[in-house]
Amino acid sequence: MRTKKINKQASAPKTGKGRWLLKLGMVVLLLAGIYFGGIYMFNIISRSMFPVKEIIFSGNKHLTDNELKAIMGLKENEGMIGISGRALSARLLKSAWIRSADFRKDFPHRLLVRLEEAMPYALLEMNGRTFFVDDRGNMLEEIKGDSIPFLPVISGDPLKNNDAFSEALNLVKVMKGKGFINAKGRVEVIIPKGAGTEDISMQIDGTLVKVGYGEYEEKLGRLIELEDEIRKRGIPVDYIDLRFANRVVVKPISEVIR
Repeated sequence: MRTKKINKQASAPKTGKGRWLLKLGMVVLLLAGIYFGGIYMFNIISRSMFPVKEIIFSGNKHLTDNELKAIMGLKENEGMIGISGRALSARLLKSAWIRSADFRKDFPHRLLVRLEEAMPYALLEMNGRTFFVDDRGNMLEEIKGDSIPFLPVISGDPLKNNDAFSEALNLVKVMKGKGFINAKGRVEVIIPKGAGTEDISMQIDGTLVKVGYGEYEEKLGRLIELEDEIRKRGIPVDYIDLRFANRVVVKPISEVIR
């Protein structure tokens, strides 16, 4: 019966190589354990070290401190070290009222939050509902109840006629710049359904004023001069048309007042 001879010299290198790979694997596992364990311990420590006990807000006029805290979603006694300003900003910017948010950690226990809020610029009446909008046309909040009289009103659907809505905002900007709105009761900019920018008109204390597109500063200047003339003459006005260059047409009077 034959027996095989084991080549000890050939098997020894293989065994040595296997042991080396095993040791290397154990070192890698050990280093990975230390790394991930360190991260885990750091997260635990950062969540509890220097807990936030006071949040000071500045720049907020519409949203209350409690509303802002709810939006930020900070947990009770959350550690200052683990707080991410970028994550908190992302949460706050989900509110249409917030335009920007900056954070500063005032160790050991205070978080300072500086905000820039959007301001109500006009009211948007759309499909039987009323919203605050800012100067960029963003809807901020729906209003329940009566409208706010000191803000101009834009009537129309910006989703169906965005160009006309943008021009309505430009018209409002000019009116505010001239102080025109302050002297009136209700100023309503009308975007007729299915119409273009050339059909923009206004209702000023019940009087229809056809404005059209562009040159709003010049048109409002002519309108202000005309109002004094109408008041002096006691003219019963059906509507005023500002769409013609360098003149204003008053109806039902056939006279053209230059």
